[in-house]
Amino acid sequence: MAMEMTTTTISTATNTINNTLKKNRIQVSNTKKSLYFYVHLAKRYIQQHNEVELSALGMAITTVVTIAEILKNSDLVIEKKVSTSTVGMKDDNKGRFIQKAKIEIVLGKSEKFDSIMAIADATAITTTTTTTKPSLEEEAANDKE
Repeated sequence: MAMEMTTTTISTATNTINNTLKKNRIQVSNTKKSLYFYVHLAKRYIQQHNEVELSALGMAITTVVTIAEILKNSDLVIEKKVSTSTVGMKDDNKGRFIQKAKIEIVLGKSEKFDSIMAIADATAITTTTTTTKPSLEEEAANDKE
């Protein structure tokens, strides 16, 4: 009984750790969303969790590298870890077992992140709230209607 309870506790703790780690993971696909969708999503994840893990398989690897480079070149992140591996999976078309390349890139919040994002947010707010004031003639025409 005590052994069974210990195993359950360890299993639950492992699941909790895995779920916590996955909250900041973005699995990138070439076909589902645009490149800049993932760039903006990564920024939001970094705001919430102070780091983000980008992962991809096969042909989507170049997309993940591009996303990481955009964020790094913007001084928003620092590269913490890059790991590559292969993953075995079943090919749906041919029904056989194949190996696919996998990459995981962990990016952390840079010291400049908050100030850069604050400037970007202020610019976005200014751009969306700026309206053109109607001329006196337009106001007069509107008053007559």
